[in-house]
Amino acid sequence: MVKIARAGAVKTRLGREIGTVAATSFYRAASAAVVERLGCDPRWRLVLAVTPDTGRDTRAWASARRRLVQGHGDLGARMQHLFDALPPGPVVIVGTDIPAIRPVHIARCFQLAERHGAVLGPALDGGYWAVGQRRSPRIASPFAGVRWSHAETRADTVRGFGRLAVATGDALSDVDDLSSWQAVQSWSGRRVQPIA
Repeated sequence: MVKIARAGAVKTRLGREIGTVAATSFYRAASAAVVERLGCDPRWRLVLAVTPDTGRDTRAWASARRRLVQGHGDLGARMQHLFDALPPGPVVIVGTDIPAIRPVHIARCFQLAERHGAVLGPALDGGYWAVGQRRSPRIASPFAGVRWSHAETRADTVRGFGRLAVATGDALSDVDDLSSWQAVQSWSGRRVQPIA
């Protein structure tokens, strides 16, 4: 899932702490790096779910072969739209504000979703950076009643999966505020690439 990097429309909480221009610049670099890093792996097909629905940023997302609109509603409604709209098979949805994400993390999420039925990649703030499901024999709808941007977001989503087993992927940090932004500054650089 990716947003068009427009000042005031992305990383607004971070923008209140470091300034709108710096927050937008961070998101532009982070999203381009994540798309570039994940779009070249032959083990899956990268599909960008873009918002706003009319947005395009072909310079930053050259490696993405397919794009979908996220649709309307809260985050859960938009993620459910992706689970419902994509072709049959397992799906892993990730955000683009996780500078440390690498293909090994995505591969592990796919493996866990196939083995257990569903997977969440926990974020250090109580949320998650990845959600995936096997989508067979049915597509689960885990997002009703989820309290977004809350300490219980992850727990609410696990409950939403009901009887479907939910595995836990690797813990990574998304960048939403000053402290999480400062934590990536020592290694992120201009292209937000972690040191291997």
